[in-house]
Amino acid sequence: MYKFFIRPLLFLFQPETIHHVSIGLFKALKYIPFIKPFLRVFFWSENKNLTKEVFGLKFKNPVGLAAGFDKNAEVFDILGSFGFAFIEIGTVTPLTQKGNPKPRLFRLKKDKALINRMGFNNHGLVNAVPKLKKRKVKIIIGGNIGKNTLTPNDKANHDYFRCFNDLYPYVDYFTINVSCPNISDLHELQDKDALLELLEGIQKINYKKDKPKPVLLKISPDLNFIQIDETLEIIKQTKLDGIVAVNTTTVRKGLSYSENYIKKIGDGGLSGKPLKDRATEIIKYISEKTEGKLPIIGVGGIMNADDAVEKLEAGATLVQVYTGFIYEGPSIVKRINKAVMKIL
Repeated sequence: MYKFFIRPLLFLFQPETIHHVSIGLFKALKYIPFIKPFLRVFFWSENKNLTKEVFGLKFKNPVGLAAGFDKNAEVFDILGSFGFAFIEIGTVTPLTQKGNPKPRLFRLKKDKALINRMGFNNHGLVNAVPKLKKRKVKIIIGGNIGKNTLTPNDKANHDYFRCFNDLYPYVDYFTINVSCPNISDLHELQDKDALLELLEGIQKINYKKDKPKPVLLKISPDLNFIQIDETLEIIKQTKLDGIVAVNTTTVRKGLSYSENYIKKIGDGGLSGKPLKDRATEIIKYISEKTEGKLPIIGVGGIMNADDAVEKLEAGATLVQVYTGFIYEGPSIVKRINKAVMKIL
């Protein structure tokens, strides 16, 4: 039904417009009596064999929604009724920011892909914290945090520290985002010395808390293997709890569209099916280098159940979807969980 009726209708409109409409619809659903148990009948896969304990948290299944959809922590409660075991909110920055100029979100329908240069558009901590305070559902919430665009890199750590402190009471784990290609000079924070300083600072704050929260690092698919090795060494040195592999890519290889068409779209991070193989390659590499001891959230190009199983067999502990959710609809979560149960 989604692919044949709902998606064609949604795709008649600009992607960002439909994103806002979708958020509005999800918010409206919350006020319909008994809607959550009704949705769970259609979208949830209840099976104790799907349960996983990862970095001290108990996940009801291995499928989560990646950061970028529920940027402002507005609909995580209703999204849990669609089968997700965890939702990653954000990216949240200390201050509200509009992001990059529009248009900034583009569909590549022939490739089942998106290009975005949103630029961490979000309503900031002042909006996210009150919504998280009202959290009533037990679904696991991850806090994806970043810096404001206008914050220079020599002061960027303070943005991350502030986000960590303010969100700490309300999220279950953190993802440190230094790999988004849509923030000017953010990639510099992936450099070895800068990254080490940032993560050491985060962990210093974390260990002062009564109960430290799991901290993960989200990496770029555009890192080479030497850079990944350096990143893994830093993760080991700072005792991070896991890694999110991967973010969107700036690479434009193997697309069905002309070079001129892609150039007209301009800069941005590519997600969806074209990212699948590179994401799996990196997950496999990390799993082998760490002997399977580092928890990996695999994300990138998961468009169906087979893609998710591929990530898990490559070494991912959990998976996240985003572009696949847009193209395939909410039933993708149940299909993935059914496929995982078969291989179990």
